[in-house]
Amino acid sequence: MLLVFHTNLSPRTGLSLVYNPPRCDISSIKFSLYRTIFFLKLLKMPETDSNGASKHCTTPSRRAPTLGKATLLAIGKAFPSQLIPQECLVEGYLRDTKCDDASIKEKLERLCKTTTVKTRYTVMSKEILDKYPELATEGTPTIRQRLEIANPAVVEMALKASMACIDEWGGSVEDITHLVYVSSSEVRLPGGDLYLASQLGLRNDVGRVMLYFLGCYGGVTGLRVAKDIAENNPGSRVLLTTSETTILGFRPPSKARPYDLVGAALFGDGAAAVIIGANPVKGKESPFMELNYSVQQFLPGTQNVIDGRLSEEGINFKLGRELPQKIEDNIEEFCNKLVAKAGLTDFNELFWAVHPGGPAILNRLESKLKLNEEKLECSRRALMDYGNVSSNTIVYVLEYMRDELKRGGGEWGLALAFGPGITFEGILLRSL
Repeated sequence: MLLVFHTNLSPRTGLSLVYNPPRCDISSIKFSLYRTIFFLKLLKMPETDSNGASKHCTTPSRRAPTLGKATLLAIGKAFPSQLIPQECLVEGYLRDTKCDDASIKEKLERLCKTTTVKTRYTVMSKEILDKYPELATEGTPTIRQRLEIANPAVVEMALKASMACIDEWGGSVEDITHLVYVSSSEVRLPGGDLYLASQLGLRNDVGRVMLYFLGCYGGVTGLRVAKDIAENNPGSRVLLTTSETTILGFRPPSKARPYDLVGAALFGDGAAAVIIGANPVKGKESPFMELNYSVQQFLPGTQNVIDGRLSEEGINFKLGRELPQKIEDNIEEFCNKLVAKAGLTDFNELFWAVHPGGPAILNRLESKLKLNEEKLECSRRALMDYGNVSSNTIVYVLEYMRDELKRGGGEWGLALAFGPGITFEGILLRSL
């Protein structure tokens, strides 16, 4: 993932509207201005930031939150500056790793198309490779160098995502009572949770929880843990932050490690943040989704299907081909446990926020549950725009889902993720 483009492109760009009035007399201009002011007041247009996004919006919810249940109050995200179009990845990756194997190139090109990813962000850059050329050399012990890059990078992204989230929420950092920090991309003591709390200026008695190396289901686990904290500590406000980079797993391609090519074609970097709290304050907070009920489950005897091991060369992943089938075989029973709490039986009555581990998993889930094609649209969009960003990705899906639900939709939905174990993580959601 090394062909680097410095760009100002963003997954969400604002629009600037410029008004050039025609020549007219002063009275006409005054009339136009008064009319404009009148309609703006009538519409009660919210304050916007420099990108045209709404700030501190307190639009009334369509449904009242359940007393005592955790709700999502705000979302934030952040990315490194390097944006990689998928069509440019193969040439740059093979050039920077000095690989001239035609068969590897052909396979990587095929994988880049089948992943459906269009753009991704990455911490890795030409500057990093110039400083650490050994990262592109096969068999070189580089764990120290990788951690020198990854440890500060994940906290920097987490800080930006958290600040964006707090800004949308409209509260103060002093009102954050708990921090849940999720990452599979750093290794150190103390952990990134402490560095993030310090750099954000959180209170020194903030309750911190660090969730390390959960992989792709870590974001939903973080939501579940934050839900439990919020519901069992009245008045609490929990900041959940996830941050991931592929630095630990980057290495030259090898026929002996075919999954490395899947990672190169699929994974990206970034961070996300959510603020969770029960009993939101009317007029000050804008809950948009309720975390109603959660379930975690592992499949016995499948611990080797997704295998990740830290070594002197970084982290090595191995993904079993049977993963999509294992998920397909068990997903219906798992989902039934969740929807039973809402008394639902038709999966197409729900909205779906599924971690997009890859298109094969989404396709299998869609087919098994007989979902309408549009039900996984938010998951497919997140995969296309960001790639698989491990624990972060579910938050990107939820942000797209929030936008969709503003235009109408059902009351109930599911958030799902799958990862090492094989672990299933799910939350019954309620749109507010």
